[in-house]
Amino acid sequence: MELALAVIGGTGVYRLAALEDVQTRSFDTPYGPPSGPVRIGRLGDARVAFLARHGEGHALPPHRVNYRANLHALHQAGVRRVLALNTVGGITDAYGPRVLACPDQLIDYTWGRDSTFWDGEGEPLHVDFGQPYSPGLRSEVLAAAAGTGLELVDGGCYGATQGPRLETNAEIARMRRDGCDLVGMTGMPEAALARELGLEYACLAIVANWAAGCGDAAEITLDEVLANVAAASAGIPGLVRSLVNAS
Repeated sequence: MELALAVIGGTGVYRLAALEDVQTRSFDTPYGPPSGPVRIGRLGDARVAFLARHGEGHALPPHRVNYRANLHALHQAGVRRVLALNTVGGITDAYGPRVLACPDQLIDYTWGRDSTFWDGEGEPLHVDFGQPYSPGLRSEVLAAAAGTGLELVDGGCYGATQGPRLETNAEIARMRRDGCDLVGMTGMPEAALARELGLEYACLAIVANWAAGCGDAAEITLDEVLANVAAASAGIPGLVRSLVNAS
C-alpha cells in the first residue's frame, strides 16, 4: 500500500499518536542524515509517514535543520504529499494563540540555508513558486477540517525568519507592513525544496503566541507556548485521518 501522506512535525509535535502498526525506517541521503527516523504507520485505511523536523528530542534549532535531507528521505520513502506542521507567532488579528491556519503565501527572510537541491551540476532549477503551497492539497486540508468540525483559518501569509532568536518589535512591524500574518522559523526552504522534488505541500500553522508587539504583547513562557500548541493540535490527528481516508 502506497503512502497517502507525510506529516512533518514542528515544535511541540514530535509524534503522531494516532498512528497504528508503526514501523521505523532510517534513510541515508545525498545531503546527509535527516532529523531522525521516518515513522510509518496506519491511520484508518491509509499509510502515513511522520518525521519530527527538529528531531524527536528537539535537538535541532531551525537554522540547523537539514531540510534537504528531510525532504529527500520522505521522497525516498515514496511520499508524494506533505503536510507540514509549523509552530508560529501571530501578527494580525485573526491569528491569535491557539488558532490553526492554512496559509496560502509566504515571504522568506532566512539566509545562509541550503535552499536548493542544485549543487552546481547540470541545469539550475527554477521552479514556479508563485503559489508556494499546493492549491489542491490546501483545498483538501480545508475540506478535511470542515468535515471534522475543526476551525481552521483559510489563507494568510507566513513570514519565515532565520532564528533561533525571536524577532524584535521593529522586525515584526516591518513584517506586518510587508503583509505577513504569521511568523515562524521553519517554513523555508522546506516549501521550496518540496516543490523542487515535485511534492504536493501544504502548511498547517499552529499559533503558539502573539509575535513581538502584537496582541496583548505579554511575555510568554515556554510552558505557555507548549500548552497553546497542545491545545491547538488536539484536532490534528482527526483532520489527518479525514484527509487521507477521503474517498
